[in-house]
Amino acid sequence: MILQGPALRLTVVVGESDTHGHRPLYSEIVHRAHAAGLAGASAFRGIEGFGASSRIHTSRLLSLSEDLPVAVTVVDTAERVRAFLPVLAELSVAGLITLEEVEVLHYGEAVTGGSTEGQPG
Repeated sequence: MILQGPALRLTVVVGESDTHGHRPLYSEIVHRAHAAGLAGASAFRGIEGFGASSRIHTSRLLSLSEDLPVAVTVVDTAERVRAFLPVLAELSVAGLITLEEVEVLHYGEAVTGGSTEGQPG
């Protein structure tokens, strides 16, 4: 798949302890995005944050929090991302969901003949 130019970024922020069935909710979203054939999805674990509950969750050593924020980011064409939105409703996602217009400059592996060492994969 070639993705370049205007696109839409979907970001879903959930708690690390949120689940769907026996799987973490963030993982379920990534796997569903993959199954839907979207261009890409990644989950990023936050080190500190708060949401609608106004309770701060942190990874600091003395904290007892086990529910750190996890942001799942999906990027594809606007049409394909919007078609994926009903999946979030099906999963009963209660976290923050945002959509942002973005421009994809490059998608895929490096095409140069040089080393890819040190480049994000």
